[in-house]
Amino acid sequence: MGEDGGREPGDELFPAPGDLDFWSFVDLAKRRLAAEYGFEHPLATEVLLTLNRASDIVTYDLASTVHRPRGRSWSGFRLLFVTWLVGPLEQKNAADLTGMSRAAVSNLTKTLIADGLLDRAPSAEDGRSVRLSLTERGRREMVDVFRVHNEREHGWTSVLTEAEQRILIMLLDKLITNRDQFDVRGRT
Repeated sequence: MGEDGGREPGDELFPAPGDLDFWSFVDLAKRRLAAEYGFEHPLATEVLLTLNRASDIVTYDLASTVHRPRGRSWSGFRLLFVTWLVGPLEQKNAADLTGMSRAAVSNLTKTLIADGLLDRAPSAEDGRSVRLSLTERGRREMVDVFRVHNEREHGWTSVLTEAEQRILIMLLDKLITNRDQFDVRGRT
């Protein structure tokens, strides 16, 4: 690297930014983190960079091709999906199942109620809690939208064999279920 901190010709550790794609960036990150900074777990970085990139790409694709054209956000779909399949549920349970904060669910609920897709009522068990349920219009929309969503999911996953899909689920489950071994922050 030159005195000014820039890339020097022939410096394979520092390719020009325009020459990088995602995979060459991951390779660069692993090499530099180990060689320059002494970090000992470059494979962990590669795994999580790849996991995050895959998740971002698939989520963006589903949101932009299926949900946004229908006037829904990805978060709105997630809340409607959980409510559709679980049935009436308390707002705090919806937050847990969607992975969203309670505040996000509360704000999103207002929009979905105004759109005629969700109903909100006090819980019969606890008057302080709120229960969410789909309206008839919400149920019809979810059946229609999920047909398209599920075909897109199938398109994404069809590049893997059924066995590979099951292995991927098993591996992701292992990451998720073993998070209690360290202090993982969750949404509240």
